Amino acid sequence: MKTVYDFTVKDRQGSNVSLSEYQGKVLLIVNTATGCGFTPHYEPLEEMYKEMKEQGLEILDFPCNQFANQAPGSDDEIHEFCTIKFGTEFPQFKKIDVNGETADPLFAWLASEKPFEGFGKGIKNAALNKFAAMNNKKYGEKTYIGWNFTKFLIDREGRVIARFEPTDDMKEVRAAVAAAL
Repeated sequence: MKTVYDFTVKDRQGSNVSLSEYQGKVLLIVNTATGCGFTPHYEPLEEMYKEMKEQGLEILDFPCNQFANQAPGSDDEIHEFCTIKFGTEFPQFKKIDVNGETADPLFAWLASEKPFEGFGKGIKNAALNKFAAMNNKKYGEKTYIGWNFTKFLIDREGRVIARFEPTDDMKEVRAAVAAAL
């Protein structure tokens, strides 16, 4: 059975990082963007990281520019923005694609383990659903992620145990992370 530890990703400098380095930790893997309406999610993510890191939490940040070009900067520019504006200290990796033919294999696997089930109910969610559908139609069957700030929760054995869409309440994300720890 495949686990998250079977994947290798690139750090901001382009060096390979085996996710087996995080074995035994609870992981929250997030695709992010600096110019998105959900960018303020960095704040509760960083709070969680500071409070729960000692218990074994790692948040892995993967910037992505596939959603309305909301992460146009270089890896260094994105990192500078996140550290200055939100004080982020959790690991940030090289900008990647999460959909289409060039999708990072990690995100294709994460989404196959916990597929997209929608953004939920309500006017805001319906609007995002429509906007995301227009943006993502070019990826067809290789649309794995609906929008920025999709979060995957990984248990200490490397299995995907939950998926949170950007529209999910960050209090629910926090509660699930705390339970996994």
